[in-house]
Amino acid sequence: MAGRDAPVIIKKIKKGGGGGHHGGAWKVAYADFVTAMMAFFLLMWLINTTSPEQKRGVADYFAPANVSQSTSGSGGILGGNALGEDGNKNEGTMSFIEQMAPKPPDTQDRDGKSTDAALKGATATDETDAQKKEQQAFQSAAESLRQALQDMPELAELSKNILVDQTPEGLRIQLIDQEGRSMFDSNSAQPNDRCKLLLRAVAKVVNQLPNRISITGHTSGVAGQSGQNPKDWALSSNRADAARAVLQSSGVDEDRIAQVSGKAAKEPLYPDDPSLAGNRRIAIVLLREAPVLPSNPAV
Repeated sequence: MAGRDAPVIIKKIKKGGGGGHHGGAWKVAYADFVTAMMAFFLLMWLINTTSPEQKRGVADYFAPANVSQSTSGSGGILGGNALGEDGNKNEGTMSFIEQMAPKPPDTQDRDGKSTDAALKGATATDETDAQKKEQQAFQSAAESLRQALQDMPELAELSKNILVDQTPEGLRIQLIDQEGRSMFDSNSAQPNDRCKLLLRAVAKVVNQLPNRISITGHTSGVAGQSGQNPKDWALSSNRADAARAVLQSSGVDEDRIAQVSGKAAKEPLYPDDPSLAGNRRIAIVLLREAPVLPSNPAV
């Protein structure tokens, strides 16, 4: 009876679960990490795709020194900041915003004439494009002439007699006398076979471009003499005109000849020694053509 009245003791044993569940805090940390990495790669992509002007505009936008100190709006630093006409405008970001914003429409005065500066800007752009195209055409013509001198054996030895450069007037091709290799006989205005061969090669290059042509003859001076031989004026002019005749016979249109002149020994190629053979030359210039200005709009 005593054993039956003894209390029953129930013992509960909790088994370990290997660490248990720690909650979802790690998910928040992982999401923050992924977001930060995405922002980092987005930043790197923007740095590689934006221009220096756009980078400068973004930097100005976040620069504290560029925050307007105007008392408009609520009167504080951030009071009334807006991109419109009213309120306090942040000038530090305007260059970046204006660059991305569309251009406003043209305005007109009472006479119907455009008062917007877009027409002037378009004209300046057209002139710049025309100058670039002309520059590329001149370079291509110069390369064509050099290539022709290399490809033709009869011209290869005469390559030292040609000087090609660009001047403010245009592309200049000079046929220069060398010691023992002159373009004209002494005191003669008739070009020899060597000069005619070079002039025909020049004509092929000249015909590639529509520019007008200026032809100038030059003679050499006498060392130690400051005076000018009066006959040199006629001789240099006649040599330039003889060169013109060879160019025209080689296919150059007569209407493209803008000027034929002789300068005697007034503009030596080698001023230190006017008597050098290199001062005797024929200069053929493909003149730079001024762009055609747009006509005035009708009133």
